[in-house]
Amino acid sequence: MTLQVGPCDPWPTSLCCEIPEGMAQEKVERWTMVASTILWGLSGRRWGPCPVTVRPCRRSCAESSVISFQTGASSGPWTPYIGTDGLWRNASLCGCRTDCSCTELCEVYLPGPVYDVVEVNLGGEVLAPDAYRVDAPGMLVRTDGECWPECQEMAANPGEPDTFAVTYRWGLPLDEAAIAAVSELTCHLLKGCSPSGSCGCKANRNVTRLTRQGVDMEMADPTLIYSEGRTGLPLADMWLAMVNPYRLTSPSRVYSPDFKRPRVTTWP
Repeated sequence: MTLQVGPCDPWPTSLCCEIPEGMAQEKVERWTMVASTILWGLSGRRWGPCPVTVRPCRRSCAESSVISFQTGASSGPWTPYIGTDGLWRNASLCGCRTDCSCTELCEVYLPGPVYDVVEVNLGGEVLAPDAYRVDAPGMLVRTDGECWPECQEMAANPGEPDTFAVTYRWGLPLDEAAIAAVSELTCHLLKGCSPSGSCGCKANRNVTRLTRQGVDMEMADPTLIYSEGRTGLPLADMWLAMVNPYRLTSPSRVYSPDFKRPRVTTWP
């Protein structure tokens, strides 16, 4: 998956605060996006959904074969095994059979988490949704009896002949707890806003101790709160502690030089 620098759209909100009179809706949406970006980053950069289009390549049968033999006029690689009778035999790997399927299971990998599939385009033809399914972790499985193309014309644009493109939405779904968290942070950022003023809680957050008329008030140091990956708000911090207890800064990934990832066009 290519580098993602923030959420694609503002997260949905259910604001429990009063919006300052006369404030434009564009300003509310702006600070909602700011709150969404902050929580997206603090929660491990895993939340979506964000649309992405990939150009997969199906793994060939021979790629998973470590030892292969060709005997006579066979049409594919063979792997030796010992049968139940104790005799050696050769098993054909052609068909890409998995360890839990007696027939060919035609699938391609989609970097996930996969929220949903928007469109599968085969050479300009959009495949019906009932012709495939998604199995964890991100395996797009063909279910209509056909198979995905083994190769495609990468120099052509998606939708042209001999191309294969999958458009899907990436990211974990936002539940009610996430909506409550971003709503609380949005209200916090909108505090003190007015048509002629500025937003973002313009109160002086550098004050940690205040003494007035014999009353001492001590407040938490905001720099310590932020350095711990918290916001200082109860709902937002409870949600962050639930979904990112170890304060990960990005999703966990496993890299292998033998694993072929789908091609993603980033420009234009």
